[in-house]
Amino acid sequence: MGAAPAAIEALPGGRQPSGLRRILVYQTLLVVALFAFWEVLVLTKVLPVYLYGQPSGILAKFQAQLADGELLSHIGATAFASIVGFLVGTTLGSVTGLLLWLSKTAALVLRPVIVAINGVPKIALAPLIVVWFGVGLGAKVAIAASLTFIVALISVYQGTQEVDEDLVKLMRSLGAKPLTIWRKGIVPGATPWILSTMRLNIGFAMIGAVVGEYISSKVGLGYMIYNAGALYDLNGVFVGIFCLMALALVLDAVLGKIEARFKW
Repeated sequence: MGAAPAAIEALPGGRQPSGLRRILVYQTLLVVALFAFWEVLVLTKVLPVYLYGQPSGILAKFQAQLADGELLSHIGATAFASIVGFLVGTTLGSVTGLLLWLSKTAALVLRPVIVAINGVPKIALAPLIVVWFGVGLGAKVAIAASLTFIVALISVYQGTQEVDEDLVKLMRSLGAKPLTIWRKGIVPGATPWILSTMRLNIGFAMIGAVVGEYISSKVGLGYMIYNAGALYDLNGVFVGIFCLMALALVLDAVLGKIEARFKW
């Protein structure tokens, strides 16, 4: 993930160096070669099509689902749930992580609770979330938010601890109050951690959304993959998987551009 480094985006007119274009060509050739090799293995019966699918069949399935609009509705549902869950969880987690710097006592009291919650696989909470939030979008967003909240909280709080201690001491020596130090020193100092967490969390948000679609939805790429698997439609399963991969790349690229705008 993260196909466009900040150095590329900073170039005038969005031009990319020839070396990076060459890497993009190599990446494309690698993907094409892998699919071609896969196709040959299936055609020569080395791999049974009923167990491994077939690239040409996957492409045909993709085109059919795209033409009738079914695929776009699934992609849109997963993207929306992922983005909402990402925004809710990352925002709440980041704010909580920042606020904990203001009270070491609160941080110490909450530490075992946070560790315990983080250690529970979120799929174990899925039945409770379905009961609390119902079947559909609410459950998907809640699962995605629960995953991203903990990651953001832990990462951003760690970021507050990495802020230059000399800067904090200097501000204190100048008579700055804790809230002023937090607002003018800690928050800006932890911003790179927040941005890094955003890149990480979009993947967790998608995982949460897909898990929600597996257990409590009738639309979305997770539901599509689950349904195709139940029907032993391996080509349909791969269509869903590849769409998830493409969606992850797109969302990560968007976050990469946002991150590149902040130079710290």
